Amino acid sequence: MAEKVKNRNLQTAKSSKKDEFYTQLSDIEKELRHYKAHFKDKVVYCNCDDPRVSNFFHYFSYNFEKLGLKKLITTCYKNQNMNLFSSNDSEQAIYLEYNGDKSGNNVPDPEEIGIRPLEGDGDFRSQESIELLKQADIVVTNPPFSLFREYVAQLVEHDKKFLIIGNVNAITYKEIFKLIKEDRLWLGPSIRSGDREFGVPDDYPLNAAGYRVDGKGKKYIRVKGVRWFTNLDYRERHEDLILYKPYNQAEYPRYDNYDAVEVSKTKDIPADYEGAMGVPITFLDKYNPGQFQILGITDRDNNSGLKTKEYTEDDVPNSGDLNRRGVIKIGNEYRSTYARLLIKRRSP
Repeated sequence: MAEKVKNRNLQTAKSSKKDEFYTQLSDIEKELRHYKAHFKDKVVYCNCDDPRVSNFFHYFSYNFEKLGLKKLITTCYKNQNMNLFSSNDSEQAIYLEYNGDKSGNNVPDPEEIGIRPLEGDGDFRSQESIELLKQADIVVTNPPFSLFREYVAQLVEHDKKFLIIGNVNAITYKEIFKLIKEDRLWLGPSIRSGDREFGVPDDYPLNAAGYRVDGKGKKYIRVKGVRWFTNLDYRERHEDLILYKPYNQAEYPRYDNYDAVEVSKTKDIPADYEGAMGVPITFLDKYNPGQFQILGITDRDNNSGLKTKEYTEDDVPNSGDLNRRGVIKIGNEYRSTYARLLIKRRSP
């Protein structure tokens, strides 16, 4: 029940655009440690971040010299604070530039941070923000979940390297899956399961389970199914998944509408099966592109291109649902699976 409430809370955020979630510093540190070599002499852009509360700004400004950065830029949506270190309200959107420590104390002092006004509202889609994006080498942030498709499309259009947070179900979006299949986007290594806690704005409605308020009155919620999405390579992505189970027909039923067998858990992928297999989308947590080939997906939009049979109401009730998922026929009963990635082992 608590899980359903958490998911409903996330859906509410997506529909109302109340998805301004502040990533915890510990989660940023765990992920960024896999990419340090990518950042030397690079311009980093965080374009969905209020620097007063953004742990992305904190991480990159305090690790500027360690990473060898060239410049750090953050843009801040309007209604944020023009004075970085006061609590006065302001309707002014701003952007910050930090070019590294000048005083020798290895700390980003206020006088070292350039605070500059924006004419518009600081939306990542505004022309001002796009001009800043053009300066960047790598974009790192937590974009609004409700605008994830549009956000990634902009990064791809401008050919940017990126490391961003999104919901795991974004894998099934046809625009995102296309990039995954073409090995132009993949999942990061530090989040594989479980909930993650995010800070939320003061006016965020805490009407669900899985929230807390700390001693300073700061609000936090727990969100299920988040992942890092990136096109920055890292060593662990090329490690083979260890396979140990032998294939047998009884344990791996064949789909009625796809030329593939059902594998309900990634750990149960058979070691000796050479054909197509349907696996959970969380298989991407362990995906090595040198070991497996992604063929398609039995997704909600029916975009796999691999469907071999289409059901009608004459065949079975609710045929529309079946045509969007892999189907297992047991006796006279049709059972649909959750969304499945269709994969195949590459030749050793």
